[in-house]
Amino acid sequence: VQLQAFGGGFVQAGGSLRLSCAASGSIFSINVMAWYRQAPGKQRELVAGITVSGRTHYAGSVKGRFTISRDNAKKQVDLQMNSLQPEDTAVYYCNVEVIGLTIDNYWGQGTQVTVSS
Repeated sequence: VQLQAFGGGFVQAGGSLRLSCAASGSIFSINVMAWYRQAPGKQRELVAGITVSGRTHYAGSVKGRFTISRDNAKKQVDLQMNSLQPEDTAVYYCNVEVIGLTIDNYWGQGTQVTVSS
């Protein structure tokens, strides 16, 4: 299973970015798809997650500003980020839980998001 993430970049405070992550490979079913982020000197944290049925969860710091969505046919998860703030600066990682004969977790390569004040 491979995850390809794209869409990061540099934006001024108040701006928007959209991240996408596509899964490929031998995949029977994907359960949860999520985005995490890790800022310099900090632990990786969950930003948002979405189940196969569309139930979502957001970190309190992004609720109301970020929206996670998924396309099950494309095996893709997106993160629309609005009203970005400097504290959103981090490397963003997608994560998927793949269900097959076993349940396995996979990480994307990370994409940098930088928000200037």
